[in-house]
Amino acid sequence: MLYIGIDLGTSAVKLLLMDGEGVIKNVVSKEYPLEFPQPGWSQQDPEDWRRAVLEGIPELLTGFDASQVEGIGAGGQMHGLVVLDKDDHVIRPAILWNDGRTAKEVDYLNSVVGREKLSSLTANIAFAGFTAPKLLWMRENEPDLFARISKIMLPKDYINYVLTGVHCTDYSDASGMLLLDVEHRRWSREMLELCGVTEAQMPRLFESYETVGALKPEIAGEVGLPENVVVCAGAGDNAAAAVGTGTVGAGGCNISLGTSGTIFISSDKFGVDPNNALHAFAHADGGYHLMGCMLSAASCNKWWQDEIIGAADYQAEQAKITPDKLGRNHVYFLPYLMGERSPINDTNARGCFIGLTMDTTRADMLQAVLEGVAFAIRDSFEVAKSLGVSIPRSNICGGGSKSPLWKTIAANILGIPLDTLVTEQGPGYGGAMLAMVASGRFPTVQAAADRLVSVAATVEPDPQLTALYEERYRQFRQIYPACKTLFPNLR
Repeated sequence: MLYIGIDLGTSAVKLLLMDGEGVIKNVVSKEYPLEFPQPGWSQQDPEDWRRAVLEGIPELLTGFDASQVEGIGAGGQMHGLVVLDKDDHVIRPAILWNDGRTAKEVDYLNSVVGREKLSSLTANIAFAGFTAPKLLWMRENEPDLFARISKIMLPKDYINYVLTGVHCTDYSDASGMLLLDVEHRRWSREMLELCGVTEAQMPRLFESYETVGALKPEIAGEVGLPENVVVCAGAGDNAAAAVGTGTVGAGGCNISLGTSGTIFISSDKFGVDPNNALHAFAHADGGYHLMGCMLSAASCNKWWQDEIIGAADYQAEQAKITPDKLGRNHVYFLPYLMGERSPINDTNARGCFIGLTMDTTRADMLQAVLEGVAFAIRDSFEVAKSLGVSIPRSNICGGGSKSPLWKTIAANILGIPLDTLVTEQGPGYGGAMLAMVASGRFPTVQAAADRLVSVAATVEPDPQLTALYEERYRQFRQIYPACKTLFPNLR
């Protein structure tokens, strides 16, 4: 049998066709535009998503037996506000996760409603990207359009609606709306009331691996698929990607060293740290997860190599960092080049080097950059550990994971083995795996991950080097608190 995974991203949708053994048979990508009507605003027309998916599926199936397709699952960009009227027509362009128009609303939620209250209701505090502040903004600035809202959805949920006619969402994606009682997996009536909407306007909640419906006959005919193809609820992009890397069940962990960085920790228990340093969301496997987001990860290395020293050969620069230097560097780097979200949540934070002396080399500074990112990842790990979450090992992916040196540094700073995987396909792969569970190919998400996700290589920590880095980490942790009061005054 065959399964389709949909990765509904910000700039393009990526569709993949996978067989029952997890082998990717075909991939198709379709781009669509972004709108920036004002500085800091970011929105998209959901019609562009619909068109891209419905045009992409027939291309994806070219040369394959479409009758063998059993299920479809989507992972999608989170937090975006999609609003439909009583006739299920899109009312306005979707306000996206990276839209910054809601500063006033976020301040109101965190300061007036209060962070403690928000956390008790939703397990999270307000961020500009979340959905609830967007609803408050729309109520204030577009009251006529707000009054027409019949259904509130997220981006990948709109695609599921197009395919099935069902207004649905899943718990993982809904967790990022600031409207869900994450612990009890239900809409928060208090938050809905605060935002001026009702539960009738919200989509029906499903587990990510549950079937929401089958293809509408007219859609099946348009894309060339059987009408009995099942569509599962899918997941937010980070949760779907976690499924695709096998980061499920208690203690599962995945580190992504992309332009930004994410630390995704799965758990079978609900937990929120007192400072809301990590997002506490439901997971696509039926459990929960903690997630930290670093705004600058591999981009710190790119900044240093491209902008500061002008070195095109990254590997040659890293070769100057010999094994005897690891754990002994006297230079430290704060990787807050764009401020920072997790775990310090400080938009004023800035990057800086400290510990420079006359004998400091550029290799020392590069090493500090690589170590600084890994130290910042450990900050989020420590928050999770404070909640009693055990993290015995982690997957690592993203562009930064291609560096053996960086993986060695990270493994020893974290003190755990780091695994790279055979297949790294992100949310689309996880979406297809969720479709397999919905279709009955596997009984659980865990079973699918155990069968389909395999490790290509592992970097093991060295006890002596881990001990050296433990001392370095204690020193690193003192730097940000010492600099924090200076950052707001730097112009």
